[in-house]
Amino acid sequence: MLRYGDHERELYGGESETTNNRMELTAVIMGLQELKRPCSVRITTDSKYVLQGITEWLDGWKRRNWKTTAKKPVLNQDLWRQLDSLAGEHEIDWRWVKGHSGHPENEKADLLANRGIDKLPRSDEEEN
Repeated sequence: MLRYGDHERELYGGESETTNNRMELTAVIMGLQELKRPCSVRITTDSKYVLQGITEWLDGWKRRNWKTTAKKPVLNQDLWRQLDSLAGEHEIDWRWVKGHSGHPENEKADLLANRGIDKLPRSDEEEN
């Protein structure tokens, strides 16, 4: 959900054969891609994976050539690289909120995520 003043825009989508972490990263990426010029924005997420990744882990991953402290490749590196590039274009205030805690925008984001899942084509196997 994007908000600027009194204006709101709702985005949603989904992918089959993916993970929650990839979808959380994709949501932030898609939101940032909607910005037409460098902005000062607040991103609120209930994903500690996204928040810690961008604010705590990213610099270390880059220093270690996209390896974790355990010397394994960073998961979802394609999305982290994309988010890193987009985030560098803006001044971002990252905020975390506990999921399903009544935070209005977070509850709306959850509804939008479920709408994205509902719009995915169902396979024949799922329909039977």
